[in-house]
Amino acid sequence: MHVAIYNIDKPGHLPLRKETRQAHLDYLAETGVVVFGGPLSDAVGEMCGSMIVIDVEDLAAAKEWAANDPYAKAGLFSVMHAYVWTRV
Repeated sequence: MHVAIYNIDKPGHLPLRKETRQAHLDYLAETGVVVFGGPLSDAVGEMCGSMIVIDVEDLAAAKEWAANDPYAKAGLFSVMHAYVWTRV
């Protein structure tokens, strides 16, 4: 099942995003479930969130995966959503 993970950073937390970015990228590589994704950017081009599509067993597994992301563990996000995604 494909699940889209949509996260928005807390305002003013770009330094935290940058500090934890390598751990986040390592997590993506280690778990091997990412189909595609990347950072969201604001009007001035600064990273301000993430959108990632993962391939997992169910929505519960996706939420668990998202909660274990180093960004989430560091408290980066103000908004975290997971939706089943269907490719058309």
